[in-house]
Amino acid sequence: MNDNSLTEESPGAGPTAMRRILPADMVERGRCPFDPPPGLRARRGQGTVQPLPLLNGAQAWLVTGFEEARTVLSDARFSADKVRHRDATSLQPYEVTEMAATTPEPDTTLAGREDGFFVFMDPPEHTRIRRLLTGQFTVRRMRALESRVTEIAIEHVEAMKAAGTEADLVPAFALPLPSLVICELLGVDYADRAEFQERTAVGLNANATDEERAVAGAELYAFMQRLVADKRANPADDLLSGLVHDADPPLTDAQLVDVALVLLGAGHETTANMLGLSTFALLEHPDQLAAMRDDPTRIDNAVEELLRYLTIIQLGVSRVTTEPVTLGGADIPAGATVVIATPEVNRDPRHWPNPDRLDVHRPRTPHLAFGHGVHQCLGQQLARVEMQIGLRELITRLPNLRLAVPAEQVPLRDEMLIFGVHSLPVTWA
Repeated sequence: MNDNSLTEESPGAGPTAMRRILPADMVERGRCPFDPPPGLRARRGQGTVQPLPLLNGAQAWLVTGFEEARTVLSDARFSADKVRHRDATSLQPYEVTEMAATTPEPDTTLAGREDGFFVFMDPPEHTRIRRLLTGQFTVRRMRALESRVTEIAIEHVEAMKAAGTEADLVPAFALPLPSLVICELLGVDYADRAEFQERTAVGLNANATDEERAVAGAELYAFMQRLVADKRANPADDLLSGLVHDADPPLTDAQLVDVALVLLGAGHETTANMLGLSTFALLEHPDQLAAMRDDPTRIDNAVEELLRYLTIIQLGVSRVTTEPVTLGGADIPAGATVVIATPEVNRDPRHWPNPDRLDVHRPRTPHLAFGHGVHQCLGQQLARVEMQIGLRELITRLPNLRLAVPAEQVPLRDEMLIFGVHSLPVTWA
């Protein structure tokens, strides 16, 4: 989604990732679960680029303005390469202390990156992998996936109805839909899809321990290794087979596994959370839900508004300056970490009137839920299709859909880089 959507900006993260570096009021949601955290909202009016003290002792810079965020995401002076540049959000306190005694310098000893984590690369290394992937997102493949999205959505809604009058929408619908679409995209065999879904579901399980996540992550990596080996030996008409056999010069198996994992994290977790959170938001805004149900042609526009209004990538997009930069009236030194507060950026009052209001009638305008610049969402059209079709089938096939518990009892994923709901009990009786 990712932000999530198939976006390069939204790799998955463990449950303590945000709490390690940010005060609680910058992470935990307030009275309205759809608004940015209170500590973030309190910074409104204090400048579009502000100093951001981190709990590890480092100082970063927080960007809350729409135009300033677009600059960070498109200007080559802001690097995404977390191997050559030290990102303050990932440092331990002792590393911050050590860096304070020296002048941060990029690692220039690397002749070339040998991994496939293109989300953390700059051109030209990023350009090569990005170009290969773009070549695989063909119009024909996307249209074929669109028909499968419809089939998957209908199948899961009807399965919910057949099982009774209540369900947890996350495991019953929001999680399996993008998971099965990614299976189609990567070419996972039907016989292996249950294993694939089981491994990927752990990251969305509120009760999973760090150890369980680590085990599932290792098992998923091994799964991807086997998948790459199978595509090398038995190519088919899928994206991963295309990357294995069409790249010139070829990608290594390790790079292919990395790329597949990035696509999984970006295209699965973000979309699953957007489907769950969007449904929650619409159920809490019945006038907006009614407008979509009364006129299904509004659904496409509503999806854009939900992407803007909810913006599930919290503070997970960061860059490191390669030279001194003046941005939004702030003088940022070289080697500084710049963090984009995407939920605030997508509510910039200079760009949208009444930005804190969910309005499915709002005219469509550019937002940054899919990023911007060379790292902009690679599969944003597929992500839109999943949301459009998923929400359409939900609200038309379940006309009495509503929460089965009070809204305040819905457990939020506010401890993670990708916001959403851990579960969403609903009923349609």
